[in-house]
Amino acid sequence: MWKYIAKRLGLAVLIILGVSVLIYMLSMLMPIDYIDNQTAAAVQSGAMTADDVQRLKELYGLADKSLSGIMTSYFKWLGSTLTGDLGFSFLYGKPVTAVLSEYIWISFLIAFLSYILEIIIGIPMGVRAAVKQYSTYDYTVSVFAMMGTALPSFFLSALLMNILSIRLKIFPLQGLVSATKIFPQGANMAIFLDKAWHLVLPIVVLTLLGVGGVMKFTRTNMLEVLNSDYIRTARAKGLSERTVTYKHAFRNTMIPLVTTLSGMLPGLFGGAMITETVFAIPGIGYMALRATQQGDIPFIMGYNMFLAILTVMGMLLSDLMYMVVDPRVKLS
Repeated sequence: MWKYIAKRLGLAVLIILGVSVLIYMLSMLMPIDYIDNQTAAAVQSGAMTADDVQRLKELYGLADKSLSGIMTSYFKWLGSTLTGDLGFSFLYGKPVTAVLSEYIWISFLIAFLSYILEIIIGIPMGVRAAVKQYSTYDYTVSVFAMMGTALPSFFLSALLMNILSIRLKIFPLQGLVSATKIFPQGANMAIFLDKAWHLVLPIVVLTLLGVGGVMKFTRTNMLEVLNSDYIRTARAKGLSERTVTYKHAFRNTMIPLVTTLSGMLPGLFGGAMITETVFAIPGIGYMALRATQQGDIPFIMGYNMFLAILTVMGMLLSDLMYMVVDPRVKLS
């Protein structure tokens, strides 16, 4: 097993290096960069000249966008990254690591809670739909699952905001805290509850969007297992349907489920760009979207490399988890 892990880690390093080169080149070749965004108004009004803009680009390392210039800049970035320095964010005026550590946890909390809810709701729904195939329950759940999967996140967010926030005034519309409330000093619990209430709708949106996929995947794999020969043998031995379903069938369904669920690791930390933007939640996804729009290359690189590393870790974790759910699997 250790030899297998060493091979996968070596392959992971090569994948991450390849991804870093690709992302860096694409970021540098964007049609507009941070300096252009910041100086457009000044150039148009005559307060700055093209030479002033060029000098700023040289200062920020954005002047030479030829292949050799990009690769030279990339190796400088790679050298500093290997020392733990992801650079300084142009847009936020802080080290990239500081921005990531400051805003990533709110995104993690939203994604983690919705992830848990997807598993708690989606897997039992999928198992029951497979057991009751072609029943009214199966058709009803499948239709709602397809609707949840097909709905764009911004549409569902706007729909819930219109109904539950604007019309019924049950939940706050946007933001992480209530701007109209003044909390006394030391009212930590009141502040916590206020923030939690603001996060209900974003969590509901992400749960509704993800639970359909988990349900359909569970149902499909469960149906495949239920039609296997050993399941028919178990039923012929007189085992109860509950024992056949949960002890024999569901255990083998866990193998493909582990692959899917482990692959969700990047999503826990990557943030939900569209949902966070619609609800004005200052999570890492919202901050990454702003940085991308402004051409903040250091932050774009730090954010995407963080997600790449998490993706590789998720793939390795899914392989290792095979041995947990199926002892017959041996890694070599």
